[in-house]
Amino acid sequence: MKRGQQVPVVVRREFWRWVRAGYRVPVAAARSGVSARSGWNWYIECGGIPPMDLGEPTGRYLSLAEREEIAIKLAEGESLRAIGRALGRPASTIAREVTRNRLLGGGYRASKAQVKAEARASRPKPAKLAGNDRLRDYVQKQLTSKSRPSPEQIAGRLRVDFPDDESMRVSHETIYQSLYVQGRGALRRELTSALRTGRAVRRPRRRPDQRRSRAAGRGDWLSPPVMISERPAEVADRAVPGHWEGDLILGGTATPSAVATLVERSTRYVLLGHLPAGHRAEAVRDAVAAVITTLPQHLRRSLTWDQGTEMAQHAQLRIDTGIEIYFCDPHSPWQRGTNENTNGLLRQYLPKGSDLSAHTAADLAEIAAALNHRPRKTLGYRTPAEALNELLASTPTSPVATTG
Repeated sequence: MKRGQQVPVVVRREFWRWVRAGYRVPVAAARSGVSARSGWNWYIECGGIPPMDLGEPTGRYLSLAEREEIAIKLAEGESLRAIGRALGRPASTIAREVTRNRLLGGGYRASKAQVKAEARASRPKPAKLAGNDRLRDYVQKQLTSKSRPSPEQIAGRLRVDFPDDESMRVSHETIYQSLYVQGRGALRRELTSALRTGRAVRRPRRRPDQRRSRAAGRGDWLSPPVMISERPAEVADRAVPGHWEGDLILGGTATPSAVATLVERSTRYVLLGHLPAGHRAEAVRDAVAAVITTLPQHLRRSLTWDQGTEMAQHAQLRIDTGIEIYFCDPHSPWQRGTNENTNGLLRQYLPKGSDLSAHTAADLAEIAAALNHRPRKTLGYRTPAEALNELLASTPTSPVATTG
């Protein structure tokens, strides 16, 4: 495309279609017939979020012709269901259209309804967070809190903290737009560093064929592993508490430091094991035993782990703790997906490449407490600490040492 030539909307729409499909910006630009530089300019200008005015044309909204048909059939006395059938629209769509655009004296006029619809659809609209100081302050406070919730968790938690206040509602996409999109910046741009990724622009998810999994040998294991296929069926549905998933977070290549991460499947409660001097099997065994035995026996039913050599002492760990240990299939990290997700959250506090030995056991306990007080969508925006405390209160056996 020649310099200075106006880029057609269809080209930019094609570019964003490839970006949403998971392709890198230079590839999306090449497939759309523009330079990589143009693609990056569009991408950075929009904060990685496709502009609303480039959306695909659809039949989602009623047209003027359809509104005229509604007005004619209403005048003829036809029911809303009959009008919906004639237009190929749900009766509820027709009912909302008529109710929303009813004239003061009653009746419905297509031309006035079209004018009102176009006014409602006009863009850009004022940013919601810019016009509600109380809501904006709440979002900013949550983004900078120790628990570091995501925009989706903040949006969900609003319904828990303000169940009767409709003014305290915002979607997670609105929060992202306020952070990333120029002209929608009700929130400070530097708050993007508080997000899980810390990126200055929003990036799409990777395609499945771009993901990699880690394989580990087990040649020095003393006892054969018990595979996940032998795990009880009760583990899969998360109805019974006490089943855990675990893995390691490794430090930089210059240090052998690591952190053992364990997460309970039903409550998402997190425990962290201190491994400042390395992650040999004996150290991992002792670190996992130290944290898991702070829980009562009925919350120590099973542990699912990767096939890494750090678990070569799994048989002794089972004897020390009474917990059954199962291992995932090779190249199958999704079999302990809750732990994979939790490790991603922990990277906000334990960045890749850093020396994890700099964190004391007390530091790890503070990080775990922050994560356990972070609201989760899967828990109805309750926190893991709240979920675990409810569980312990309903089954008063032996008290837990601490719930963060």
